[in-house]
Amino acid sequence: MKALQSLQRGQITEQVPLLRRKLDPWNDADASARCRLDRGGHIAYLIVGRYVTLTGMESDPPSTALVILENRSLAGGGGPIVPAIVAAAGDKASRRYLEFFAVTIENPNTRAAYFHACRRFFAWCELKGLDELVAIEPMHVAAYIRALGRDFEKPTVKQHLAAIRMLFDWLVVGQVVAINPAHSVRGPKHAVKRGKTQVLTPDEARKLLDSIDVTTLVGLRDRALIGLMAYSFARVSAAVAMRVEDYYATGKRWWVRLHEKGGKRHEMPCHHNLEAYLDAYLQAAGLLEAKKSPLFRSARGRTGELTENAMTRVDVWRMIRRRVNDAGLSAAVCCHTFRATGITAYLDNGGTLENAQAMAAHESPRTTKLYDRTGDEITLDEVERIAI
Repeated sequence: MKALQSLQRGQITEQVPLLRRKLDPWNDADASARCRLDRGGHIAYLIVGRYVTLTGMESDPPSTALVILENRSLAGGGGPIVPAIVAAAGDKASRRYLEFFAVTIENPNTRAAYFHACRRFFAWCELKGLDELVAIEPMHVAAYIRALGRDFEKPTVKQHLAAIRMLFDWLVVGQVVAINPAHSVRGPKHAVKRGKTQVLTPDEARKLLDSIDVTTLVGLRDRALIGLMAYSFARVSAAVAMRVEDYYATGKRWWVRLHEKGGKRHEMPCHHNLEAYLDAYLQAAGLLEAKKSPLFRSARGRTGELTENAMTRVDVWRMIRRRVNDAGLSAAVCCHTFRATGITAYLDNGGTLENAQAMAAHESPRTTKLYDRTGDEITLDEVERIAI
């Protein structure tokens, strides 16, 4: 620690004497080597790994250099982290990097996905010995995309490439780098005519709903939430974002208001089963007058009580995994299953593709067609005609 005590503001050590071997960022023992120092009111950060914090958080995960940040406006209040390769390009690059996520991306889910994609790319760059932004060339991006394709599906690879390309576009406009190395890189081709989402039969969906213990408040909530996604084709993000006032009466019928991705406000009349599920839940929870509060609230541990906080998508996924397991259904069921199940059930009962598109708030009928499984049985019958 003597070497650390000798640091002055504005100095950067090239090597920390205590770290004489390369740390493994995924090793808990190495992760414990992280530290944050404060010398005379100045904040020094140990870049333990690929990232250096700009706000007083410990770095995550391991590296070998100490950096004393001189830009106090970047180092104050909050907790974003910046890849070391970006931080090495200066305060302008660090600020531009953070602004890309804070300013240009409105959707929080997209922001989180792009943030993860960019962090992963810069981690790969460090492993390949690229320590400067200007050293990254199109061949590096292309090699990374090909390597990514060995571990992930094509849509994920295309999303990562889009994130890298948009980030470098932003850095070019901000005059941090001269060219975008990802501009000329092409992602994998991907064409889909049938979605992969697991779809339940009407009997399986009914079995799941009937298996929920509705003598408890949490059970009433879970049945209403699953029913909402199945009967209104709601995405899980739109469901957890609902407030009590988004369930409202128009004439003699009740409607739900969904705030879908892309800023769309989508309104759907309630199926009579969904109306019964929501009424039972709201009355038992005593939420009828709390119009501005979250409609679907998280549970307080195993007490059976609800908090004042809205459920997250992860909360819903965990709930669905638990309910599906209790009902003895396929382990592949996910949050999106109920949207696909509702669309398939509607089309199977004579509904039109155009109406299904409007009900699902899809821009194109081709997207709605991905959820349609009504043709699976016909295809199987035709295959059995091959009499060999």
